[in-house]
Amino acid sequence: MEITPALLPKMIEAIADTIEQNAEEVTALDQAIGDGDHVTNLQRGIEAVKAKSDELSPLDWVGALQKIGMTLLATMGGASGSLFGTLFISMSKAAAGQTLDQQSFAAVFAEGVEAVKKRGKAQAGEKTMLDALIPVAEALQQGAAESTPLADLLQTICQSAITGMESTRDMVATKGRASFLEERSKGHIDAGAKTSQLMICAITDVVKETARQ
Repeated sequence: MEITPALLPKMIEAIADTIEQNAEEVTALDQAIGDGDHVTNLQRGIEAVKAKSDELSPLDWVGALQKIGMTLLATMGGASGSLFGTLFISMSKAAAGQTLDQQSFAAVFAEGVEAVKKRGKAQAGEKTMLDALIPVAEALQQGAAESTPLADLLQTICQSAITGMESTRDMVATKGRASFLEERSKGHIDAGAKTSQLMICAITDVVKETARQ
């Protein structure tokens, strides 16, 4: 099946719903080791992107990813706004001149994650959103290399995000406000990793449902 930006309104709606349903839990995570405003900032960005759903649908992936990234940069604020904006804008640049299929999307997403690493000066294992994003990038690349069937790949992507998110519980934060807590940051899941996982799994659910129709 071909996945086009026409699916974006459904994806954005699913993302908005899952963040709303988990807002209380994520805010509690963020208050434990962060500023406590991650969900508020994220929902502001999601609502701004949602308002542009009709503009996104007719675009190609390059234009849609660029518009999403610029919207998040302009509306979210905070470190996560810069990082999510960077993810989408970098994916847009990487997608230029390509037809997005399973193989090329894996490479495009990996480029976006690399840009987030550079912008955040962070790597895996530092208790950030990257601990959910990097395993997903790796799962996509492995799936592309092995031509994994879409249904299996979607399951693996969501599970990779969950496993990555859960792994942040035992990490010591070295980035952001949580880093000031040093060893006391252990025992808490990172809020950015949690929301990244929720959004990734929401997207895979939409694609799964569409593929079944």
